[in-house]
Amino acid sequence: MIDSRRLDRLEEVGRISRVVRNRKGHVVRAFLHRMPGEARPSLLRDYTGTKYSYQQYLADGHRCYRLRGLGEDPFAEQDLAPAEVRPIFIRVLLDCVVPPCETS
Repeated sequence: MIDSRRLDRLEEVGRISRVVRNRKGHVVRAFLHRMPGEARPSLLRDYTGTKYSYQQYLADGHRCYRLRGLGEDPFAEQDLAPAEVRPIFIRVLLDCVVPPCETS
């Protein structure tokens, strides 16, 4: 949230590129110009990461979830994981498997 005085000051120094207002004239959104050397704004995908599954549409009209490949072609039908990452993948799977509890 930003008050109108701060918005006016930012517009005076040229930091605001566009202002969106509602029908009554109230500011809804303001877009900032990026200054040289300033980092890019964070995006939602920076926090959510890469999706490793997606819906695949089958020829008969049904849909199923399919794993995305980790190699150079993410939609490859064979070799979902390149040879160099397979040991890491297997280690993660084995770490997730919990042995059954022994009761005495």
